[in-house]
Amino acid sequence: MFPLIREILAMPGDSRELRVRGWIRTKRDMKNLVFVELNDGSCLGGIQCTLDTAAFPESAETLAPLGTGAAVEITGKLVPSPGRGQAVEIAASEVLLAGDAPGEEKDGVPPYPLQKKRHSLEFLRELPHLRGRTNTLGAVMRVRSGLSFAVHRFFQSRGYQYLHTPVITGNDAEGAGALFRVTTLDPRQGGSRAGTGDYDRDFFGRETFLTVSGQLEAEAYAAALSRVYTFGPTFRAENSNTARHLAEFWMIEPETAFFRLPENMALAEDFLKFCLNSALENCREDLEFFDGRIEPGLIDTLQSAAESTFTHITYTDAMAELEKAGGFEYRPSWGCDLQSEHEKFLTEELIKGPVIVTDYPKEIKAFYMKMNGDGRTVRAMDVLVPRLGEIIGGSEREENLAALESRMEELGMDADRYSWYLDLRRYGTVPHAGFGLGFERLVQYVTGMANIRDVIPYPRAAGQLY
Repeated sequence: MFPLIREILAMPGDSRELRVRGWIRTKRDMKNLVFVELNDGSCLGGIQCTLDTAAFPESAETLAPLGTGAAVEITGKLVPSPGRGQAVEIAASEVLLAGDAPGEEKDGVPPYPLQKKRHSLEFLRELPHLRGRTNTLGAVMRVRSGLSFAVHRFFQSRGYQYLHTPVITGNDAEGAGALFRVTTLDPRQGGSRAGTGDYDRDFFGRETFLTVSGQLEAEAYAAALSRVYTFGPTFRAENSNTARHLAEFWMIEPETAFFRLPENMALAEDFLKFCLNSALENCREDLEFFDGRIEPGLIDTLQSAAESTFTHITYTDAMAELEKAGGFEYRPSWGCDLQSEHEKFLTEELIKGPVIVTDYPKEIKAFYMKMNGDGRTVRAMDVLVPRLGEIIGGSEREENLAALESRMEELGMDADRYSWYLDLRRYGTVPHAGFGLGFERLVQYVTGMANIRDVIPYPRAAGQLY
């Protein structure tokens, strides 16, 4: 394996011979020297390569027409660098072209669109296949990778089993109805159309969808393995063209047998703090970039959240505080869901830190949540953080068969579709709880990026498919 630039930058400048591979970020000429900065995506910084054009004329000829974006392999000696901000550089002796990226149209090929200048994030969304080469998106993807690893480290270290839940499903776990249908029937050839109910000729013989959550299936395996978690893609057909919504995103969903709401809240808090500490420790260079360029004060915010004790407040008390404060675009009242401006007030003005809101009205929460004794609220919890708002949502699940059947009947749900789910309450039922974290929301929080479409490699949203 050849060394990455991240590894080379950590080596001593002892004149060892090596070859570095990457894409040209900048190139400048000075007398008989050419200075090239290469980056391979392994870290934010690049490595400077210096070529003596008089000593190596063939390589100078190869390098002369190349500009930003061209891929090259450069051989040379690793030596101490006299320049600022870098300990070592490459004294180049050979340059090989791997792939050109012309700065102007050449042989019918349009110019490379990411020339050396600052591009807007809106423009970069039009080039999802190339935007990973920019400083901002490269840093986002490295942080995303680091957080993915942290997710698995957290749950594996606590005895959780990693579970792969179905992407194709026959149920709507959230009851929201924003579903992508999956079918092999072609409506152009007389196949079934949405709403006709004619699915007997379809692949599964019934109506099927892309999953909105792996929770229900995870509950089944929590009743077998005690502690499980999912980490996979989920889909919502919400026609929302906002900075907070995606049609395809990744969810982390732990389910734990014998847990009740207090244990579930403690797990959620520990999990979020673990991810923040992991990013602060392992993604420091990239976080410093975000702190300086995207969200000033980001590192202090993350450090503060990681060291804090999350405040707990009931929905009823939170609503009372919101009603007392007033001045909101969406007037708060008991029974309404919390809006972004409400979450911002609770986290940034009232609590001044992360807060867990509990015991929501049953009307605004899903059918599977366990009812409180008051008959009006359920044992739900949402974790809210400053700047972002809700980052985790979860609950204690209803383990009592009669209570769950009653709730489903109240909501007019087809119990036959959930017969397997009801079986979990018939055979060895136990108290259990879980939560879901939208992974892109976590990446947004850690990086300070404002638009959720900038924290996933290929954003899927209404009218956008690459």
